[in-house]
Amino acid sequence: MDLSAETCTWDPVWEHIFRHKSWGKYPPEHIVRFIARTFSDVSNRNAIRLLEVGCGPGANVWFMAKEGFTVSGIDGSRTAIDHAEQRLINEGLKADLRVGDFTQLPWPDAAFDGVVENVSLYCNPIAAIERALDEVHRILRPGAPFLSSFFSDRTWGYGKGEMIERDGFINLSEGPLAQAGFCFFLSRERVSEIFHKFVDLNVERISRTLNHEQHLVEQLIITCRKRAA
Repeated sequence: MDLSAETCTWDPVWEHIFRHKSWGKYPPEHIVRFIARTFSDVSNRNAIRLLEVGCGPGANVWFMAKEGFTVSGIDGSRTAIDHAEQRLINEGLKADLRVGDFTQLPWPDAAFDGVVENVSLYCNPIAAIERALDEVHRILRPGAPFLSSFFSDRTWGYGKGEMIERDGFINLSEGPLAQAGFCFFLSRERVSEIFHKFVDLNVERISRTLNHEQHLVEQLIITCRKRAA
């Protein structure tokens, strides 16, 4: 597989993972908190358009749709989108779900009132991540919020593979991301550089341990906004 920064926007290993591994059914706490804090005062939730980039089998899409928002989602995996669509059908919910490329989002400018992505962009080299963030910025309405989450460079597995670029590895031999294709680990120092188009940047950390506290898994949770017009 060619992992050059110019061409890699979708790693087919994820199609295999989604076909053979069961996935989380419920959204993580930081997604729930973000949606609740940002849109709790909205009286007509159906008028709020939300997008998840890298929606996978749809736990976050399911949550946002169940809360009454107008929801869209995109993922590179046909299998993941099929699972998400079936779950929504089973529960009488609706969402606009697409199989596609994060670096070429199939929606018009300023289409969304909010965007979330939870450890999905990290599967791409930095050039593709930056193009995807440009697309997120484009489809957000002025002043609209964005939540993004990356595994940090303190996460178990960092440096335990073949380095393709700074902070980007393949063939990790250890950690929760082993055998999961390309992995970009975000350092705190690079957040402002990568999210430079956005304003009101805030970074928090969430972490857990594995193997009787021998190893750390840490995420950087970045919240920000598109500058108001």
